[in-house]
Amino acid sequence: MSNAIQFWLSYNNGAERLQLPVNPESISISSSYGYEDVQVSQLGEFTVIGDANLRDFSFSSFFPRAYSPSYCEYEAIPDPWTAVETLERWRDSRKPCRLTITGTPINYAVTIRSLDIEPEKAGSPGDIYFSLALKEYKFVSIRKVDMSATGNAKVTSPSVRPPSTKETPGTYVVKKGDTLSGIAAKNKLNTRDLHDKNTKVIGKDPNKIYPGQKLVLA
Repeated sequence: MSNAIQFWLSYNNGAERLQLPVNPESISISSSYGYEDVQVSQLGEFTVIGDANLRDFSFSSFFPRAYSPSYCEYEAIPDPWTAVETLERWRDSRKPCRLTITGTPINYAVTIRSLDIEPEKAGSPGDIYFSLALKEYKFVSIRKVDMSATGNAKVTSPSVRPPSTKETPGTYVVKKGDTLSGIAAKNKLNTRDLHDKNTKVIGKDPNKIYPGQKLVLA
């Protein structure tokens, strides 16, 4: 079964990726502005419009024990408990991950606020049902204050550079059109050995690699 809509969660700038094997039936997105009502003497009540609040995302689905073409998005589905442990590890790292839903404008850095699971629901032995709550994350650049000898404070704003995809010795950054077998042949490696070294990055399916992934060769 193949669907134009795919739910992806990624971590560490795409080094780890998880596609939900079963698309949620719906996703809830909450977005609001911060408003403050102010009472001014002799003038009455006024509303001060603040900045937009961060978006909240929530949805529910399940990790099936076995592949079924009737509802699974792909064949090489992850082990249910392994998938849950991956999400818990990302949450516990206190670092943001990214929610991407293909075919939609949804592509946001988020933090995992809650993960509720219901293992082995009646009639579905081995399946793990879950509900996930996410909150939009904004990256903030912290200004540095340099106290000179004169006692004056000099404020500098560090330039923000995108994560480096520069190759280092013993690594290879996947480019558009690459295949794992092609990369292996180019570097005189066995395809299976290359996949085994990079299972955490690629996942179980060696045919699914994506531009920007950094693979270990040595």
